[in-house]
Order: sequence, then C-alpha cells, then structure tokens
Amino acid sequence: MKCFAMLKIGEVGWIEKEVPACGPMDAICKPLAIAICTSDVHTVWEGAVGDRHNMVLGHEGCAEVVQVGSMVKDFKPGDKVLVPAITPDWNSLEAQAGYSMHSGGMLAGWKFSNFKDGVFSEFFHVNDADGNLALLPPNINYVDACMLSDMVPTGFHGVELADVQFGDTVLVIGIGPVGLMSVAGANLRGASRIIAVGTRPVCVAAAKKYGATDFISYKQGKIEDQVMAMTNGKGVDKVVIAGGTVATFESAVKSLKPGGNIGSVNYLGSGDYINIPRVEWGVGMGHKTINGGLMPGGRLRMEKLGSLVSSGRLDVSPLSTHVFEGWEHIPEALQLMKDKPADLIKPVVKLA
Repeated sequence: MKCFAMLKIGEVGWIEKEVPACGPMDAICKPLAIAICTSDVHTVWEGAVGDRHNMVLGHEGCAEVVQVGSMVKDFKPGDKVLVPAITPDWNSLEAQAGYSMHSGGMLAGWKFSNFKDGVFSEFFHVNDADGNLALLPPNINYVDACMLSDMVPTGFHGVELADVQFGDTVLVIGIGPVGLMSVAGANLRGASRIIAVGTRPVCVAAAKKYGATDFISYKQGKIEDQVMAMTNGKGVDKVVIAGGTVATFESAVKSLKPGGNIGSVNYLGSGDYINIPRVEWGVGMGHKTINGGLMPGGRLRMEKLGSLVSSGRLDVSPLSTHVFEGWEHIPEALQLMKDKPADLIKPVVKLA
C-alpha cells in the first residue's frame, strides 16, 4: 500500500508498506478524508517526539472499515466511522485509573504517528475497535468528521482541564483550530466573557462566531498586561492554553486570579523548561492550578462529540478552510500547515 511518511527529522515522502495485520480485537480501515495537524509539523520538523524513520504520518481522519477481528462485536466491514487521534488500550491499568490516554505509559494512548503508523496510508490499523471507533452519523460529511478526531476533543479538553463554569471570565491563548474549539467549549459551558489571544483575521472571525467577546494581540504588548487592563486589575477566572511556547505559562499565571485554573492542551514542540513566576504564583501559595493533559480518546467521547455536531449544536465547518481532493495533495496540505498562511485554519484532503 502507498503511504505518506516521515522519513527522518525534516524529511517526508511517499513509501510502500505492507497492509497491517488485524488482531482479534482490532480493525483495518481505509481513510475517507484526512486532516493535517500542527502536531505533524512538530513531529517532522522539530523532532518533538524524537527521530522517526519511515513512520506513516497522520492522526486525524474518518474512515471505512474493511476488516475486523474475530472478537469485534459492534463494527463490520463497510461501516463509516469516526476515528479518534487517541486510541487507548482500554483494558490497561492506566485506563482503569482514569487516564486512558496514558495507557501503557506516558502519552502511549497517542499511537498514530507516534508509536505506530498513522492514517496517511491506503489502509491503517485501529487497536481495540469496539473501544475506539464510533459510527459516523449520516448527516456529518467527511470533511467535518475529520475535526472530531482531534481538534474538537482537544479544544474541549482544555476547557475541562480549566474547569470552566457558568459566568466565568476565560482567557484562551491561541486561536488556531484547537483554540477555536476551546472558545466554543467555554461558550457551551456558560462562560460570560471569553478573551481570545490571536491575530490572524480568519481566526478572529471564527472565534467571534464561536463566542469570543474580546481579543488580544500578543504583538501589541504582554498578554498579562492587556488582560489586567481589560479586567480592571482582577485577572481571569480560567485560562486555556491552546498555543504558544514554554514562555506562555508565565503570561497565563500572571493573568489568573487566585484560585483559578489553567488548562493546557498545547503541544510544546521545543524548549526544556517552563518558568512559573514566583510572586504571581502567590510565592507558591496562590491556589493557581496548572493542568496539562492529552485529550481522552475512545468511542464514548467520539459519540458524544459527534452528537453535538449532528444535532447542530456545534458547527465545525469554519475550521476547514482549505479542502483538497486526492492523495497527491497530502504533501501540499502538510506544507500549508507548516507555513500557516493568513487565510488558513485547517487543511483537509478528501480521499473518497
């Protein structure tokens, strides 16, 4: 089968591989559409998860099942399915402890294009099919379905980690596709004010649609200074970090009220340490909590988020700004995500 792979750090290309084998609890799927993620950029050009050789890229897409194992009960060949970016081993001790995304070790629920081949190939393998796949609602198109793999669940998980409540003032740092879904999630959870940090006009327009009430440009001064000016020196109740660098945490802590929470779902592709400002952290006693987490995967989450889209409660169509048709456009779409032109939010490649 043909695959688009990371050949080594800084280099990608087409390769041929054997079709993966299907275990008794697993499924083999063929992609119907795939999306490019900034994580793919971090992986290839920053070597953020280490060097990988001939590893198939991609962890976002929807698919058709072509084969299932003998123990799979709820899926069959021909089913159209949502495929989460995170596919835990649900019988693991970590899953039983409530941290399925770390089943088998730190971040080990993230298998596609990390520990095993991803979805940018003619066929791909899904472990624990009954626990990880979800039927694609018939009224969700393939392009929108790709947003349910990662962008929606990751953005929403930032809101969960920050524990956004009714009436909260929330700061969302970074309004790329994940941050836009954090804005949408905070709005759905009842935030009264959502301050979004970002500058690209296409993202600002989408953030307004999803419920952002105020905007900050990091190019116009420190984020925390602008937040304090906007809130009369009080700061915000919650912060979601969906973009930025290791330095972003300093601004987040300085922008947060005592007793507030920071939920970080940003992939830190470089840097060795995070600096926490001592005084603004209450000299260690400010009850300012930082929660950083990989989003949960699995079938239940896919079904619930899918129902938000299929019911019309969440419109993900603004995220897909560049849609291509055909395998040959995958390299172009990946380069777009690397370059991030002003009119880009997310590139998607339709394959069926």
